[in-house]
Amino acid sequence: MLYILDTDICSYLIRKHPVQVLAAMDATVQQGHEISISSITYAELMLGAKWSGNPDKHLVLINELCERLHDIYAWDARAAEQFADLQTLLLNQGTPIGINDTLIAAHVLSLDATLVTNNSKHFGKVPELTLVNWIDATEDFN
Repeated sequence: MLYILDTDICSYLIRKHPVQVLAAMDATVQQGHEISISSITYAELMLGAKWSGNPDKHLVLINELCERLHDIYAWDARAAEQFADLQTLLLNQGTPIGINDTLIAAHVLSLDATLVTNNSKHFGKVPELTLVNWIDATEDFN
């Protein structure tokens, strides 16, 4: 199974190094699952680092996180098509979630993956998107 971390989870990991999220990552990998990020998340992390008051420090932390990941998945035509369908649906329903979140959700759907997020308010509006929250200590990590 493929798990894609969203930007919120990555930022949380970089800033706080929470034991429960790191334990969830380790348990997931030990079970033979893959943990990766979307290139959209990577772009958001890089922007945050370069816009921060201490870009060198943040870039090191991002690199450390990326070393723990299996891959950074590139945005492709399948993800773009999924984005167009998803954004159309959300706009027609009057429930848009923001362009970057829609891009990430579409990418995860195109990969048939599970999104790891602490932002169920937005991502919960996306039909057929499987979500887990590793910040919530009651979450089942399997």
